[in-house]
Amino acid sequence: MTTQTDVLVVGAGIAGLAHAIAAHERGLRVTVIDRDTRAVGASVRNFGHACITAQSGELLELAQAARAKWLHYGALAGMFVREAGALAVARTAAEAAVLEELSAHREDGQVRLVTPAEVREHLGESADPAIVAGAFLRDDLRVDPREAVGALAAWLAEQPGVEFRWGTSFLGAEGGVARTSRGEIAAARVIVCVGHDLDHLFPELAAEAEVERCGLQMALAEPPEGLRLGPAVLTGTSMLRYPAFTETAAASALRAETEARHPELVGIGANVMFAQRPDGSLIVGDSHRYGATMDPFLAETTSAALLEEIGRVLGVALRIRQRWQGVYASSPRQPYLIAEPTPGVTAVSITSGVGMTISLGVAQKTLSALA
Repeated sequence: MTTQTDVLVVGAGIAGLAHAIAAHERGLRVTVIDRDTRAVGASVRNFGHACITAQSGELLELAQAARAKWLHYGALAGMFVREAGALAVARTAAEAAVLEELSAHREDGQVRLVTPAEVREHLGESADPAIVAGAFLRDDLRVDPREAVGALAAWLAEQPGVEFRWGTSFLGAEGGVARTSRGEIAAARVIVCVGHDLDHLFPELAAEAEVERCGLQMALAEPPEGLRLGPAVLTGTSMLRYPAFTETAAASALRAETEARHPELVGIGANVMFAQRPDGSLIVGDSHRYGATMDPFLAETTSAALLEEIGRVLGVALRIRQRWQGVYASSPRQPYLIAEPTPGVTAVSITSGVGMTISLGVAQKTLSALA
């Protein structure tokens, strides 16, 4: 028996849920399918940090749109969402120069320079004595990644006109009918949000857009005694990854300094940062490696380099509770992809590691274009 819906969303990670929310806002009937029984991919393996302030251009606009959606739907879903901002920590003059330049080019208060003493108010008195400056990134949000997508899905499932089918695989669509492992679904529009697995469904599109996999090494640390962080914490390596930092004139000197002083961090594509979950535990990471297929094996030398650097920032030794590999879609050509591989099917992938940051904004763009 063929069931009917206005929009079929494939994938119940944050990108899929964002598109289901955008369709529901427009009064459309929505069916969401996912091959797993709950979200277990990139959407639960990240820092829970919506890195809004460090975006630029269109990405900043999408991130700001997503920020409003996080706050609105987070409240409706009863989940943890905090307007905690982020703290960028500078331990060299080159790092401080990047923060100073960014602050000078942003609207008043969006990037606020802080003193070493103010940094230690967040990190504690044991923090690295090399800290020379910092910046508070006002608009960033924190969520608990292990709760957020599940809470949004649970809330959505209770809304009229929205249906979830877990444990259901997408097998293709033609002529307005999608084939799934649990029967056919007639849909006016199919939106496929499967992240790095785009090549499993549309290999030619993935190849043309140069979509590959990015593998991360991350860990969960026991709560350091007395540490009560509000903001997520970024370091100098973060300033080599996010566009608002990398577009500064001062970034080239920072890159040269980092390559000379910390080749071990550059070699693993480190973004040394951490964020505290509501239970006090710290999500710490991360590294980056790329390939069409991602080996599941974690390198202990990579974990050791990351943990040593984070321990140096905090001035404490971390006790690790869990380790895991994150995998997300990446492309050197674009930060996100919206394409129509076949008539009636829209494929959407966030290809720059900022899915939690911009998905809720990208979804509005996708649905507006389909209206």
